[in-house]
Amino acid sequence: MGHPKEPVRVVVTGVGAVTAQGRTAKEFWEGVKAGRVAIREVKRVPMEGFRTRIAGEVQTEVKPAHDYNRPEDYRDPVIDFALKAAEEAMASSGAEAGKIAPERWGVVMGTCNAGLLSGERWYQAGMRGEAADPRLVMLVPPQALAEAVSGAFGIKGPVLSIDTACAAGANAIGYAAELVRYGQADAVLTGGSDALSDVLIAGFNSLESLSPKPAAPYSKNRQGLSLGEGSGMMVLMREDLARRLGAPILAEVMGYGLSADGYHATAPHPEGKGASRAIRAALGAAGLAPEQVRYVNSHGTGTPKNDPAETRATKLGLGPSSATVAVSSTKSMIGHLLGAAGAVEAIITVKALQEQIAPPTANYEERDPECDLDYVPNTARPMAIDVAISNNFAFGGANASVVLARGGSQKPAPLPDYDRVVVTGIATLTSAGSDADALWKAFAEKRDATKLENGLRIGRVDLDPSPFLKPKDRRRMDRLGIFSVVAAHMVLRDASLELNDENRNRVGVIFGTGVGPMESMENFARPLLVEGPQAANPAIFPNTVYNAAGGQVAMHVGALGPASTVTAGHAAGASAICYGYDLVACSQADALICLAADTLTDTVIRAYKELGLLAGESGGSDQGGFALAEAGIALLLERASKARARGARVYGEVLGYGITSDGRGVGKFDREGQGLERAMRLALERAGLRPGDVKAIWSGRAGYRPADTAEEAAVRRVFGDSAPPLLSPKTLMGEPMGAGGSLGAALAFKAWQHGGAGAPAAGPVLVNSGSLGGTHFSIALAPHSPKAGAA
Repeated sequence: MGHPKEPVRVVVTGVGAVTAQGRTAKEFWEGVKAGRVAIREVKRVPMEGFRTRIAGEVQTEVKPAHDYNRPEDYRDPVIDFALKAAEEAMASSGAEAGKIAPERWGVVMGTCNAGLLSGERWYQAGMRGEAADPRLVMLVPPQALAEAVSGAFGIKGPVLSIDTACAAGANAIGYAAELVRYGQADAVLTGGSDALSDVLIAGFNSLESLSPKPAAPYSKNRQGLSLGEGSGMMVLMREDLARRLGAPILAEVMGYGLSADGYHATAPHPEGKGASRAIRAALGAAGLAPEQVRYVNSHGTGTPKNDPAETRATKLGLGPSSATVAVSSTKSMIGHLLGAAGAVEAIITVKALQEQIAPPTANYEERDPECDLDYVPNTARPMAIDVAISNNFAFGGANASVVLARGGSQKPAPLPDYDRVVVTGIATLTSAGSDADALWKAFAEKRDATKLENGLRIGRVDLDPSPFLKPKDRRRMDRLGIFSVVAAHMVLRDASLELNDENRNRVGVIFGTGVGPMESMENFARPLLVEGPQAANPAIFPNTVYNAAGGQVAMHVGALGPASTVTAGHAAGASAICYGYDLVACSQADALICLAADTLTDTVIRAYKELGLLAGESGGSDQGGFALAEAGIALLLERASKARARGARVYGEVLGYGITSDGRGVGKFDREGQGLERAMRLALERAGLRPGDVKAIWSGRAGYRPADTAEEAAVRRVFGDSAPPLLSPKTLMGEPMGAGGSLGAALAFKAWQHGGAGAPAAGPVLVNSGSLGGTHFSIALAPHSPKAGAA
């Protein structure tokens, strides 16, 4: 894939926010700058039985101008918050409709709980034996949030969702900036959104994390965190384009860094080691030195363990200059917005750079000897700030840091050390077995690996995890976590890569999931809904976040490099491969475990059935249907130079990819396949291929006719009468939800290895994958050619 030959500056041109401070970014900034605490008694959620009655609740009506595909009698706050903030960001960005082609716009959304409230409404109706509008189910996944925003503004470039829990907003902004920096988009609408719920509050209450008073980060008298809700959105744009359009330049995104603690499901590493690596990685990507940082917008939750750990992380990350840097916590005034925290706190950082003011940490009363930095107590401080960092650290030990600078004050971020990206390990847990060779054999023999269950075709994984996990470890994990850890162990073994203290910080985990931790979510929420807050189980709650499985992988295999969780619906596995490709090619990691997993529960099966998507004994609905399956599939992506140096066996190479959207909104896709057509053309262009070079297409076809015929139409337009074979493994293995793209990629590599009957001719292939909301991925793969030039 061709990478930029000159540095590309990425600037912030518009911001929007909905918080407890108000419905605009201006109200938000003015409130924070004044040290005004908007954490107060909650009105919308019953608070009986909790340690606290307060949170940073949005208490003014939020009704965006744009609508989305929903039941007529229900609006989901998480989408409303995001749309309202996005409308403000777009209106203030100087990027009116038509100035930038919709195909050159992107969306990257961060969230922790996504459509939890919609899911709870649907689930409770089922508990009462009532039929609920199935559109509620479509609003549940994180990708629905991204696709709602995409549909509102007709955005047709990359549309992605990130769910690294409390680090999601920061992760989303960093990823969005890289999409612009490396030419995937000219402008990206990015940020985060989350809403309060009884399930969420009960979870943190069960961990005894909530403070009865507004959170007092870093203060000796702190008693815990305060929750909050809302959304922060910003428009990122290429600087040259922003100047040509006359768009305001509020700040510059210099770089970002990701890391994993690999330490604990909820507690940060006490020495701050993982978080400090994210800070240093962000500064490295930005080409800046620690002493250039003047302000840090900290994670600053107010919990006993987090604040000292973050203090140590700041010291490790910034070194001696940490003694003079100003640090403050926005959560002291609006609460912890979870997946939106990084987004709203990045907006505050932008405003601090604009107005040259370090905002305060509110509620600070008494110095804690373990927290000995300059926390700007209670009153904002005018000061010169050219470079600032916004930090967010999450459950599962996922860390994200974003470096921002005053526009034009710094040299552009340096070009990274590009390299080709090869695949050196494959692991597959599928309905065809727990071995990649068994998977290939089943495909080559065209063997149906699904079975009839209650009239529906279902594909289940028969797995013995005991060679990889002890019983006591399995007791703390759900099936999604077990699949993920086992697949990660298997892919490292297949790649003959042993992690040790010398290399583990350069090997990370990108986890993709479409449905997420539904087993844990149901096990946690059902007793709560029946019995009340006292039934909340603190042992289960940490597994209810989407990135819990990725965090378990980091803990169990010791991969402490970049960590993220991507949630692009049925295309989540493809999303993980594309993200992993970028991070490895640009030297953010030497290798990445790109993992995709989803598991089945009765409730998941019921949800798909109510949406009319499943095939049974007599086929599916009038539009067909697919067999539903579970899977855990991992690929090890590695820098070609590193693989060569250690003498690794190489399965093949990732040449490039295309990501597009139909821009039609939640649960809607273009039935002519125009979005997928663009994705395939982009993949070919970026891989330096012509249509005639492609030997096969590993298809997303699963049996749902509208999606299948859309892909077939797209293929005809790209390849004409000489289209290569269209291979459809999901018609045999079932639709493995978020693991579908990974399934096609794994089989492509195995086909080159095995050859013979059922294998296409050796040569480049495309792997297609898409969500049911019109987000499309096409990835170009090829057998590895060691003599080819670097990327």
